[in-house]
Amino acid sequence: MKKIHLLLLKSFIRPFLVTLFIVMFVLLMLFLFKYIDDLIGKGFAWYTILELMMYNSATNVSMALPLSVLLSTIMTYGSLGENYELVAIKAAGISLRRAMYPMIVIVTILSVAAFFFSDYMLPVANLKYFSLLYDARKQKSADLLPEGVFSTSFPGYTIRVKRKDPDGQRLYDIMIYSKTPSDNNTIVILAREGTMFRTMGDKYLVLKLKDGVRYEEAPGQNASYNTRQMLYRQRFKETETKFDLSTFKISRTDENEFKSASQMMNIKQLTHYLDSAQRSVDSVAASNHKMVSSYIKYYSIPTQSKVIKQPIAYDAKKGALQGLKTPEQQMALNTASSEVRSIKDFIKNRSDIYRNDSENIRRYFVEYQKKYNLSVACLVLFLIGAPLGSIIRKGGLGLPVVVSVVFFLIYYIITTIGEKAVKGGEINNYLGMWISIITLLPIGLFLSYKAATDSALFDMEVYKRFINRMIQKFKPKATRHLH
Repeated sequence: MKKIHLLLLKSFIRPFLVTLFIVMFVLLMLFLFKYIDDLIGKGFAWYTILELMMYNSATNVSMALPLSVLLSTIMTYGSLGENYELVAIKAAGISLRRAMYPMIVIVTILSVAAFFFSDYMLPVANLKYFSLLYDARKQKSADLLPEGVFSTSFPGYTIRVKRKDPDGQRLYDIMIYSKTPSDNNTIVILAREGTMFRTMGDKYLVLKLKDGVRYEEAPGQNASYNTRQMLYRQRFKETETKFDLSTFKISRTDENEFKSASQMMNIKQLTHYLDSAQRSVDSVAASNHKMVSSYIKYYSIPTQSKVIKQPIAYDAKKGALQGLKTPEQQMALNTASSEVRSIKDFIKNRSDIYRNDSENIRRYFVEYQKKYNLSVACLVLFLIGAPLGSIIRKGGLGLPVVVSVVFFLIYYIITTIGEKAVKGGEINNYLGMWISIITLLPIGLFLSYKAATDSALFDMEVYKRFINRMIQKFKPKATRHLH
């Protein structure tokens, strides 16, 4: 390998790893900000949060990888141009196109790796991530007894704590309602203070109550003639009440319930689903005529009737009901109206099914194309970043970050609009999924041409000189016009 190629590879790998780490970290922070309320205060173990963050990081690769390739490429070639290393390379007789060969090989390897990642690892990561996030969001809060609130966290009990110490262990002014199987509050416990702690293994929550009273309502001893209820009151200095904590432990949903989603499938599974779903839709559409025809009644009329000597000729002005009496016309119209309503309801149900199946097919088609789109996007954004960096000749995290974010936003916005248009059936499926690549590829080719010809595309002095020439050109005309 030539020393120049080795220099380019070293100059690219370091900023690529740094930018990939930064982008992944930013996306992870966005995830935490979005779901912070669903994760904090539910008593999750640290490894559960870490596992969720790891799966989320894997799902963010499809967004972080193209942006990292674009940003690191602009930084690499911008730094080489700023330090006049590109000038030295061109002075040695090596064109920019030849200098890009090792980078093209590395980005191609990254694109192939991104394809295999999206086909084999991403579906598994999505399955783990969405199933764990679903269970975490439906998990009850670990703040079992909040201050000043009647908590119903424990089945069969309603508990209110007026005040708690900052450590959350000592409670004051406690009120406990215990419900019977008939959902009546027949037992009430009041206590001045108490402490709470969990047993080994977090199986039970124990409330140790002090200085309180217990009230209980009970039916009469002989309900047949004495319907009055009895009230029991019991004072205590100290007592304990135990509550089951099994409902507060995270319960994992069977992952097989999520496997039918498009994001959980690889290319082979998506292809099988698309083929079978399309055949099902086509067969349903082909069978509509046969099923509708059963609602339509056909009558065979003999060519020559022995009863009717002279048939009545059809008159378009009088309609098909000519010759029928008024009751017969009403009966015929009612029958036809009933048939039309039946056919209309049948077609509406069939059309709703067809619309839902078509939407599912388009959604799975989008997920199928995204696996290829990710790899091609890395190549196209590299094709934009490399010449752009050699043109602007600025390294570091200043101007390259601004330029790369602008181009990535263009790519991301166009991709998002195209995906939504495909899912809504508003555009051709292939055009909608590849419109961002179709839009950015000519830009990359144009920038490559400008970089190869040493164009000063972003040199402000060139534009200033052009503006000054235009001013000088029109200035004499304006002077003569004033005279």
